[in-house]
Amino acid sequence: MMAVEDVNARAPHIAAAIADPRRPEADTERDALRHPAEILAFAQIRPGDRVADIGPGGGYYTRLLSTAVGPSGRVYAVDRAGTPERPRPAAALVAPYGNITHLETGYQSWSTEAPLDAILIVQIYHDFHLPQFNLDVPAANRALFDALRPGGVLLIVDHAAPPDAADAPSTLHRIEAAQVRAELEAAGFVLEAESQVLRNPADNLSLRVFEGDVRGRTDQFVLRFRKPAAP
Repeated sequence: MMAVEDVNARAPHIAAAIADPRRPEADTERDALRHPAEILAFAQIRPGDRVADIGPGGGYYTRLLSTAVGPSGRVYAVDRAGTPERPRPAAALVAPYGNITHLETGYQSWSTEAPLDAILIVQIYHDFHLPQFNLDVPAANRALFDALRPGGVLLIVDHAAPPDAADAPSTLHRIEAAQVRAELEAAGFVLEAESQVLRNPADNLSLRVFEGDVRGRTDQFVLRFRKPAAP
């Protein structure tokens, strides 16, 4: 297995994920803003890993993770339930990629058959606080903790909120990094590192993340938590 220090944005398995010709143009056009190679490296994704992508949306990170972990790995796209009329987009990735399992049990009731090496929650953690999802956030975070192997990684990427904006998840689709840290530490996680790769000090934190020129250019924090290794 690769040493921790060997996982970097130029690692062959990460370069292969970025260069995967199956990625749609809509994804590759976003790479300059989303810095996926740096994010995968910071999450310490390795070939053979078992990884969950919570809230996969259209599958931007699900595709990347699938190639990065390779045929000996497995990616779980943990999604909300779709309908026959409106299936979730990530469902279409199962057949062409081969190592993706699509779960439609929501963000709290999902499970995998074996412990995970890593969990990524990209621009979705703030949704845990949306009233329409009716999540028990402490219980959902404990489920994240239980799903990981000892020493496993939880990576959170989300849109930064202005200080003391308690309603920011609902009104702005943002959340404070300090709130995320407090909630996850309460579940047993340890904050290990923070990346600055997606920070944008020019972002007006009072704007909704979908508004005008701010879309895709928000100030985002990247936090790497770890489940403590067994003694």
